[in-house]
Amino acid sequence: MDLLTAAEKIRSMEIRGASRIAKFAAEVMKEHALKVRENFDEEMLRASQILLNTRPTAVSLFNAINYIMRYRGESIEEKRESLVNRAEEFISWVESAQRRIAEIGEKRIKDGSKILTHCNSSTAIAVIKKVHEVGKRIEVFATESRPRWQGHITAKQLREVGIEVTLIVDSAVRHVISEVDCVLVGADTITANGALVNKIGTSQVALCAKEARVPFMVAAETFKFSPKTLFGDLVQIEERSAEEVAPKELLELGVKVRNPAFDVTPRSYIDVIITEIGAIPPEMAYFVIKERLGYTGITEEELRIDTRHYD
Repeated sequence: MDLLTAAEKIRSMEIRGASRIAKFAAEVMKEHALKVRENFDEEMLRASQILLNTRPTAVSLFNAINYIMRYRGESIEEKRESLVNRAEEFISWVESAQRRIAEIGEKRIKDGSKILTHCNSSTAIAVIKKVHEVGKRIEVFATESRPRWQGHITAKQLREVGIEVTLIVDSAVRHVISEVDCVLVGADTITANGALVNKIGTSQVALCAKEARVPFMVAAETFKFSPKTLFGDLVQIEERSAEEVAPKELLELGVKVRNPAFDVTPRSYIDVIITEIGAIPPEMAYFVIKERLGYTGITEEELRIDTRHYD
């Protein structure tokens, strides 16, 4: 697959979900590196720019590219080998992290639970499937997650393995929250102060859960934590096309449309973040970024030099 085709798959959301995007980007970078015959640094820098411009909010894409672009070597072959090794390491990280999160998350969900989930998170789904696999009886409420209807995918994936699923419209969350034992969602980004950036509507789900005293849990690999937020950078909230929301006749009348793809859930609404290194409170996000992602002692200037091709 050529680079531009791969980038369009991410931009158009044919490849969706933070974990899938990160893994796909790593695979694309590896494949592209194997094709480069000259000007290796310049060509890989160009490739990273193209991929990073597709989905600005998903920090998993940022961290995947950042990890891979720390390759070393003098000759093209040394650089290529180093980059390929780092890409394979990151892909393995994605796969092993999700399995571990499923094992940890399963223990936090009781037999007979009713779980509410929003959007289509492969990591949250991995947890729910694990709960089902160990024999616990569960039922899932899945929101439609408009305007891209990712909840339909979630409902299909869970039902295909025998899990009881009820699909609800997004605006029905407050109506059903009293029937729910816990909320489990994925993450696009976790900031340094423990806030969650996720599919639009997540913050409203969290607010309903807090009001109803229903535990709100996030399943997130540590590569979804944002190093840029250590230095005060705000997460860019992607605004998508008006055509996803409104029919042509409304747009032709001049009706304005706002279509933000994500929103921010404050850490005070989050009970726990389930990661591959354990179930942690949101307040530990800072330490995950500094220690787990290797930003101990790094300065803002060094981060920006390292990520010069993202600015």
